[in-house]
Amino acid sequence: MTTVEQIISSSTVRPKRFRVDEFRKMTEAGILPEESGWEIIDGFLIDRMTIGSKHASIVKRLNKLLAEFLTNQVIISVQDPIHVDDYNEPEPDITLLKPRPDFYAESHPTPSDVLLLIEVSDSTIGYDRGIKMKLYAEAGIIEVWLVNLLDETIERYSLPANGRFGSVETFNRGDSIHSISLEYLTLNVDEILGSQ
Repeated sequence: MTTVEQIISSSTVRPKRFRVDEFRKMTEAGILPEESGWEIIDGFLIDRMTIGSKHASIVKRLNKLLAEFLTNQVIISVQDPIHVDDYNEPEPDITLLKPRPDFYAESHPTPSDVLLLIEVSDSTIGYDRGIKMKLYAEAGIIEVWLVNLLDETIERYSLPANGRFGSVETFNRGDSIHSISLEYLTLNVDEILGSQ
């Protein structure tokens, strides 16, 4: 299978890297539907995989748990863009944002607005661990949880520096996971994953 890196390294073929503003113009013009499930990573349009019922239920469960626990302390953003730079605007499953009176109506949140970012992953675990975690670390996002549905674990990434997370910890069923950036947030892994 040919990779993007192989295409880019070819001297005769050049794929088109899009800027975030070009991506938005395509959406506004109707070339890409607004609710298309696309995100832009390193200038490439990534069609997010279809979300299965287990993935969707975890996102709903997390949204409910976080809303009950963090009332009026953060803004909970579900599958909305985070503007990283001119070539990157991922759409994580859940992002806990610093409160802002306009609820980010004037602009999408940036990495400095993110208190905690959560990705739920099953079939895209390699992509999420590799490409997305590297992007989040390079952007300086202070804490990321990766809910690994395949292994029924939660990985906590923190201490970003030099494009990598300095700390990666895994939490299993029966464990509690606490947020590093939101000291008062502790959840049981079983609460997040639901019954077996």
